[in-house]
Amino acid sequence: MGSSREEQNKALVLEAFDTLFNKRDYGAAERFWSPNYIQHSKHIKPGREGLFDLVRNTPETLRYEHDMIVAEGDLVILHGRFSGIGQPTNWIAADVVRMENGLLAEHWDVIEDEASAAESLSGRPMFGSSFPA
Repeated sequence: MGSSREEQNKALVLEAFDTLFNKRDYGAAERFWSPNYIQHSKHIKPGREGLFDLVRNTPETLRYEHDMIVAEGDLVILHGRFSGIGQPTNWIAADVVRMENGLLAEHWDVIEDEASAAESLSGRPMFGSSFPA
């Protein structure tokens, strides 16, 4: 069973992702991301403004859904799907977030295109229990 801090971190990260990616509420998102936010993703410019600018420049159809989340200490790992991104396929992402003083302080990710049923050699979806329509 996770500690109270770990459960709080998971809830905070889920709320932060929903606020930024789904609601696109940049003012509210500032209360989740540290002003000194460190970004390790190859496709996002530095700092929280780099992340916010990335979202501002994606289609309004952008949606984030999470499937799994785990936390240990100050680290939270999410497995999720980004859809409506203006690309031919959805992205499946493993996002690693380091928390500091109740804020998202640092981020790493691993992203790959979501496989269709025809493309999946395992015959299993990469996200959830079924392939996207």
